[in-house]
Amino acid sequence: MQYFCGIDIGAYAAKLVIIAERGQVVAKAMRRSGVDYAQAAEHVLADALEAASLERSQLLRSLATGYGRDNVPWTDGKKTEIACHGKGAYFTFRKAMTVVDIGAQDSKVIHLDEAGHRTGFKMNRKCAAGTGAFLEEIAHRLAVDLSDLNALAERSTMDAPLSSFCTVFAATEVLGRIRAGEKVHDIVRAAFCSVVKRIIEMDRVDGMLVTTGGVVAHNPFLAQLLGKALGTEALTPPDAQYTGAFGAALFAIEENEKG
Repeated sequence: MQYFCGIDIGAYAAKLVIIAERGQVVAKAMRRSGVDYAQAAEHVLADALEAASLERSQLLRSLATGYGRDNVPWTDGKKTEIACHGKGAYFTFRKAMTVVDIGAQDSKVIHLDEAGHRTGFKMNRKCAAGTGAFLEEIAHRLAVDLSDLNALAERSTMDAPLSSFCTVFAATEVLGRIRAGEKVHDIVRAAFCSVVKRIIEMDRVDGMLVTTGGVVAHNPFLAQLLGKALGTEALTPPDAQYTGAFGAALFAIEENEKG
């Protein structure tokens, strides 16, 4: 059996996947990225190797992706998050699709054709609008745990987004809504609707809609709202938070085959 590794060092979490030569997931691991990305990479590698009962020497090739991909010294190469999320999503669905990856610090809209080739993409780089950081700030202002957001949003029937994409202004608006007596679950759903609105304004959605990343992995209701707004079903691959790492591992297989 041949083994390959993909690691995705995001701004919030480090994710690592070990796969066999046909793409079967052998082990995966995740930890907070923290302030030392190289150390986080070592920890998730050790965790995954232990889970799979493998030695590091058994990994034929490893690739890194994500915000901190330049900080992983032991990999054999690196790929962009755009390439890896597209690769990971296409492996599961194998159709023309639009991949929406909502990460901690940025969001991406990636277009793939029937063969899985990227035909275009848009990326939100300028602010936290439409990202996990936006929702984290809303949770902080509401004094609720991030893990509670999805359940809270599901309780609401309101679809009005916050009036501002700006995290600072939105946080001020949240305080005003609290003061006006608005229910917490309605404010959370408003924040979800704001993320959806921002994603839709970033770019068009063609073909199948696939959502990836940690935000939708922990907040599946957000993916449902996005699909509803676009009039389609939002599909999510298994272990959506690991899609980038999985795609990097698939690229490792390809590069090994090329020699």
